[in-house]
Amino acid sequence: MKMSKYIDHTILKAEARKEDIIKLCQEAKEQDFASVCVNGCWVKTAKEELAGSDVKVCTVIGFPLGAMSCAAKVAETADAVANGAEEIDMVINVGMLKDGEDEAVTEEIRAIKEACGGHVLKVIIEACLLTDEEKVRACRDSVNAGADFVKTSTGFSKGGATVHDVRLMKETVGDACKVKAAGGIRTPEDMDAMIAAGAERIGTSNGIALVNR
Repeated sequence: MKMSKYIDHTILKAEARKEDIIKLCQEAKEQDFASVCVNGCWVKTAKEELAGSDVKVCTVIGFPLGAMSCAAKVAETADAVANGAEEIDMVINVGMLKDGEDEAVTEEIRAIKEACGGHVLKVIIEACLLTDEEKVRACRDSVNAGADFVKTSTGFSKGGATVHDVRLMKETVGDACKVKAAGGIRTPEDMDAMIAAGAERIGTSNGIALVNR
């Protein structure tokens, strides 16, 4: 696969302005990235800016904590898709997972996948908050719910992607699902290590430096 197509070109900071989103989309078109990943209020803007290109619009759901109600996440997903989002990156309910409520975790992911309307769903497990056993369970819940990707991190918690987590997640999901690494991937060497460990998508705000080697 072309190196640029691993990249979800990302800006999720609260202070991002319209001009930042437009610049992000221009860069994504120039570099031929897989997608831009933006907060929900910018989905329409990104969709307009990317018209005529094959760069997808990705947005985040329940971000960054994942601790809102399932109904709120489903409504947020439906709104994002209606506004033009083609890929959805949702955050699981970490506390629910830690309480052993795997059925509820699975059902929430499944409900959001249904709200995606056939679009790609990536499930952020926030690996830095989980034990390895919990990471495995989160990945299995995601597969059972029909997710397309499991994703390491929001980039807004205590840590980002690690080679260990990517490898563990890939070993768990096998061919049933793909793995996205995100958070702290800043150099080409970081990116190469994540891909070697099994990542098929890279979330980063530093995409240009990663592909222009």
